[in-house]
Order: sequence, then structure tokens, then C-alpha cells
Amino acid sequence: MTGDDSSWSGPGPEEEAERAARSALTQILEPGDEKGGRWLREVGARGLLGLLMSDACEKGALPGLTERRAAGLRARAAGVLPGQRLEAIRALGGRFVVPGDTEWPTQLDDLGDARPIGLWVRGRPDLRAWALRSVAVVGARACTPYGAHISASLASGLAERGWVVVSGAAFGVDAAAHRGALAAGGATVAVLACGVDVAYPPAHQELIKRMVQQGLVIGELPPGAHPTQSRFVLRNRVIAALTRGTVVVEAEYRSGSLVTARRAQQLGRFTMGVPGPVTSGLSAGVHELLRGGAVLVTDAAEVVEQVGDMGELAPERTGPVLPRDLLGPGTRRVLEALPAGRPVTCRESARLAGTTDDEALGRLYELHSLGFVERCPEGWRLTHSAIRGSNARRGDA
Repeated sequence: MTGDDSSWSGPGPEEEAERAARSALTQILEPGDEKGGRWLREVGARGLLGLLMSDACEKGALPGLTERRAAGLRARAAGVLPGQRLEAIRALGGRFVVPGDTEWPTQLDDLGDARPIGLWVRGRPDLRAWALRSVAVVGARACTPYGAHISASLASGLAERGWVVVSGAAFGVDAAAHRGALAAGGATVAVLACGVDVAYPPAHQELIKRMVQQGLVIGELPPGAHPTQSRFVLRNRVIAALTRGTVVVEAEYRSGSLVTARRAQQLGRFTMGVPGPVTSGLSAGVHELLRGGAVLVTDAAEVVEQVGDMGELAPERTGPVLPRDLLGPGTRRVLEALPAGRPVTCRESARLAGTTDDEALGRLYELHSLGFVERCPEGWRLTHSAIRGSNARRGDA
């Protein structure tokens, strides 16, 4: 659409009817319902909604529809008013994004029939544009101070590099990741397991409010919907599919964040983990994930190396460069041949280093100028600093 939008009339009645039907279906079908997704694909949103709200919703009316399931769906559909939740989200300044919209993140289509019926969105940025360059940072709710620090550091580093941080707004790692991105003035997206007008956990009301102002808050459930344990687990598939990769920071063997990571692996997304102490149960799940093929990362640069474009490499990590590392091979050989406990003559140093007297003498004078050796009445000996450096080097070896 150009600056002159006089010729653009907005969505037509067909599109709006489809959107209203999908919004109503989010009140009837649970997130991730693959049978429901199949029905939606085969008969369309309006056709499926009409069937579920009619007496024709009975066993066999849809593939795999049992009598018990039909009764449950009719009961849930009985109180639904199509379009009602659309009015609610608009009153909140939000929107309902559905497949086919320009804002729809098409990577969610990788979920097949388990893809969301639609996404309820609060916040001004374009969801599709943000999702194209996003990374999920997830982990334990009861994380340690180490986990919180690492999560915030990763998120702020990613935000500074122009990446969007996605998480679930829960306690622990999720909250630390969101706050880290916000503190860096960056972009963050919260994927909720409830309505986007519901602050859950309640203690994160201000955090979620800030994300609405500075980022995006999205969810599959309509305004007013409450979270359940199963909805948290199903929410994780959206986080995995929406992002380029998932980083897990602290997780026990039984952890929802591992569900996110394994779903990311199944979808062909990058999966990464931050190691922790082997004595910590909160690191056990991450370590198992790493043993299963996830990539070990320790900072934002290493994450970007995985999910970024070709050539976005993390800097090479090396230990500190010691003065003796800068010596030439011949000089280093003479230095390493000198005993630490006593002085030696020039001839003895030549013999120990396997070189000539003249070359040894030249090397000794070079080492003297650099502070490695000193002259004494008996000949040459190592300085105290050279002995300490040699001992430290052997300790590292």
C-alpha cells in the first residue's frame, strides 16, 4: 500500500467473515488440536464453525469425530458469539492475525495441522517482520542467579545485534530474557498460554505491559482465556516454530523448555544450550540436550553464529598471550633449556639447548634484554618472573 491509500478499501466481507469464524474457533478448539486443524483445512473456518454450532455436529460428521468429542464441542460452541472477541481485541488496541494476512509468520505453517488457528496480538510492530530475525531464550522457572544472569546477558547481546528475543513471560529464565532485551532497548516477544489481556503470572503485570508498549505480546487463546498446564506445553510449539533457533538456559530432565527445544529440532530449527555445573540438577536437562546434538553456546555472538547469515562468526577464543609466546623458536629453545635452580655458563646452555656457543650467547643476550635472564658471577640464570611464568605454563599444561 502506498502513501495514497484512497483506492484501498480494506478486507472484504469474505475475509472478515473468515476472520470472525477463526476467532470463534479459538474459543472452541484447544491450541495444537491436529484433528481440528485437519477439519479446518478440509471444510474451512466458516464451514467448520457452522457445523460445530449446529445439531449436525455428531459422531461421523467429521473424520475422527466421536460421539463424546462431538458433545464436548457442541457444549463449548453453545456460548460463542462470532466476532465478539474481535471487538474485544480491537478495544485493547490489538488485532487478530490469521493465515493469509501479510503479517502472518509463514514459518508457523511448518506445524501442519497443529499450526495456530490465528494469533491474537498486542503491540505495534509487525509480527512477521520480527519473527524472521528472532531467537527463543527459554529455561527453568526456578532458575539460579547464574541462569538469570546468563539469560539477561544473552538477550541483551542478541538485542544489541538486532535480533528479536522470544520467550514465554514466565518466572525465571523467561522473565530474565525479556528484561535483558528491554534493558538494551531491543525487541522482545512474549508468547502467552492465555489471553493477551491476561497478566500471567500476575506478578508480571508490569513486565507484560511494558512488552505491549515496546514489543509484542501474542497468543492463540482469545482475550479473557485462562492458562492451564496443557496450554503451557502446547504454547511451546509456537515458540519453537516462530523463531530461527532456541537456546535453553538451565532445565531439569522434565522441563517444558526441553519440549520447546526438541520441537525446534523436529522442525529443523537451530537448537542450542548453555552449560552449567554438572552438580546442578537445573543443568542436567541442558547437558542431556547437548549430548543429543544441540550446539553449546556461551554468549550472544555464538548464538548469532548459528542462526545468523554466512560470515557472522563469533570471535576466536584464546588464552592470554604470554611474553614467552612471542619469542622466536631458537630463543624459546634456549630459554626452556635453562634450569630454574642454578646458574649455567654459556657453553652449558648451548649444550642443553643443542646449539652452538655463539648462537646461545646471542640468544642469552636477547633474553637478558627482555627480562627473562640475568648475569651473575657463575654465568646466566633465570629471573624470578621467568621462573614464575614457566611454572604457571606447566600448571596449565
